[in-house]
Amino acid sequence: ILILSIFFSSISIAHQGGLNTEGCHNDKEKGDYHCHKKNIQNRKDGFRVVDGDTIHFDFDNRKVRFSGIDTPEIGQVCTGNEGPFDCGSKAKEVLINFIGSEVPICNSEGLDYFSREISECFVNGESISKFLVRNGYAFAYRKYSKKFIEDENYARQNNLGLWKTKFEFPWDYR
Repeated sequence: ILILSIFFSSISIAHQGGLNTEGCHNDKEKGDYHCHKKNIQNRKDGFRVVDGDTIHFDFDNRKVRFSGIDTPEIGQVCTGNEGPFDCGSKAKEVLINFIGSEVPICNSEGLDYFSREISECFVNGESISKFLVRNGYAFAYRKYSKKFIEDENYARQNNLGLWKTKFEFPWDYR
């Protein structure tokens, strides 16, 4: 029993304090900031969300990158009112919640450098890209498209999503 109590107390010491709403915290012992991944997607239909702007249809061996937008990278840190958080994982979480149990319909516009389809995708007739940008979890990727600039302006003016945090644009972060 003594050995078990020492074991369990060492686990709690390594992660003292609570997690913020993004599932992240400062680890005072290690002197770093990190996030605990949540298993927020457990689908068996062969569809999966890779990150905030990439999805895979494993049943068709299709990799799709959303056209005209860019989201923060997984592991990219933004700072909000509750402190730093993984804004790439947050964008992915928002995307997963938006898609729900649906399978998106995608209109391919060609292939990118990594042989992914560049597509605008829809759930129940609503553009995923427009939703992400208009709610502040993606940015208009002006290098490739001007399509979502008005949606980005709306999110910025209304302080939505990542616009209420301190962040680095994903193309600058990379």
